[in-house]
Amino acid sequence: MKVHQVICASGLFQGLPEHQISEIVDIAIERTYGKGESIFFEGDPGHGFYMVGEGKVKIFKMSLGGKEQILHIFGEGEPFGEVPVFHGQPFPASAETLAATKLLYFPRDKFVALVSRNPSIALNMLAVLSMRLRRFTMQIENLSLKEVPARLAGYILYLLEEQGREDSVELEISKGQLASLLGTIPETLSRIFARMTEEGLIEVVGRRINILDRRGLESK
Repeated sequence: MKVHQVICASGLFQGLPEHQISEIVDIAIERTYGKGESIFFEGDPGHGFYMVGEGKVKIFKMSLGGKEQILHIFGEGEPFGEVPVFHGQPFPASAETLAATKLLYFPRDKFVALVSRNPSIALNMLAVLSMRLRRFTMQIENLSLKEVPARLAGYILYLLEEQGREDSVELEISKGQLASLLGTIPETLSRIFARMTEEGLIEVVGRRINILDRRGLESK
């Protein structure tokens, strides 16, 4: 993992001058995890935040009954766990790797000192957090107001925008994890995939989903 390259490519630090990037590189600590390893648990003290260098990380909460609800999935260049850096509270959810993963860890005390010297970093963080809030608001709306087929259709359309494609997307998580993200169970999700295929809306080839009828998806 090239630390300087990961930091420069991240939306969190994009556009910063080289001397500020160098200061950020200096405080970053590299950490390596295997697939399925815990990074932190809900309630752990937030002494710093992370950025994905390679791999995938899921942020999730567990119900009292042991049901997992995935809140976010983060990939290369995306920060997570950054809110506790500013309010000093424990992590509000848990984090676990979905693949072999390399992370950058930014200690709270050193990062806050850095931001106090370079306020432009804080502006970048506001932009990233605003985007995160928009995604989270959409997820809450999907889970509370829409049926599962509409949630899946919305997620496929979101991936089209996220991946910059016109007529196909790649699922970067398993269908079991996607079910958790959409607030359903794998069996229900499989039935909806099959129904959408029968309706001529999509074609599923492994982890690739070909969009055959975008308007049909948008009307779900």
